[in-house]
Amino acid sequence: MLGYVLRTSGKHQLGLAPLAAGVFLLTSVPLEIQRRIVNDAIRSGATTTIVWLAVAYAGVALVEQALKLALNVYRGWVSEDAVRTLRRTLREAGLHEPAHRDVNREAKSEASQDDDSETGTHAAMVVSEAEPIGGFVGMAISEPLLQIGILVSVIGYMTSLEWWALALSAGFLLPQLLFVPALQHAINRRAADRVKTLRHVGGDIVARGVPEEDGIQRVFELNMGIYKIKFSMNLAMNFMYHAAVAIALGVGGLLAIEHKLEVGTVVAIVAGLGKLNDPWGDLVNWGREFSVDSVKYRLFADALGRHREALATA
Repeated sequence: MLGYVLRTSGKHQLGLAPLAAGVFLLTSVPLEIQRRIVNDAIRSGATTTIVWLAVAYAGVALVEQALKLALNVYRGWVSEDAVRTLRRTLREAGLHEPAHRDVNREAKSEASQDDDSETGTHAAMVVSEAEPIGGFVGMAISEPLLQIGILVSVIGYMTSLEWWALALSAGFLLPQLLFVPALQHAINRRAADRVKTLRHVGGDIVARGVPEEDGIQRVFELNMGIYKIKFSMNLAMNFMYHAAVAIALGVGGLLAIEHKLEVGTVVAIVAGLGKLNDPWGDLVNWGREFSVDSVKYRLFADALGRHREALATA
């Protein structure tokens, strides 16, 4: 999958990378501005400083959002260009032609069922399967670069404030490295079965006009299995985040009461955990999309290869 991404959009990935870097480099700046407003400006009563820090916060937020807009629009273009290229590839490969050419009437009769099945598969590839594969191309490299950059930036900033913020971040992220891959593997198996089943359903529609009940039921069961695993994973991830916030508030509150920690630092660490939760969730989603779309791409490429071989030998 990554090889395909680099072949089709390598130069655009290089263009997306600086935009992603610009976004994650700005991520921890608002946290520091918040800390300074709470700790320094309010405590000293420096009205002018508060105003300028608030203006700086708004300015940084505006620049960050502008970079995100440029990044997302560019990603969208790269993704849609990849979808268009995939569909053109299918057309140029001759998917509109049956793999079994009509040599005689008897051969046509024997091959008609296979042709109907192939037509259903090809229709599914052109209409639905090209979309998620091409859609992943735009985010294939810039997304993990962006989200990993945010994680490193925020964890580094929080650790510079308090050493125990590093242990808190590790306690938030490391357990998820154990259960997320296992659950994702279970999703991948169901996603691969779902693609194959939908192809059979497409073949049934072309051959008989209606799909078999078994195929419909199988797709339903696979989708429900994916939903259950996916949302169970989300529940566990959200619980880890809220547990980390509760610990930060508890430990930070106690240290603030004892005057061993400034209130602004507690605010910055809690806000930093929020900035860890979103990129971590996005990174998990990227891994999910990468795994599922890699399966789809492999099936896609296999089907295209078989069709080309059939046309060459027909």
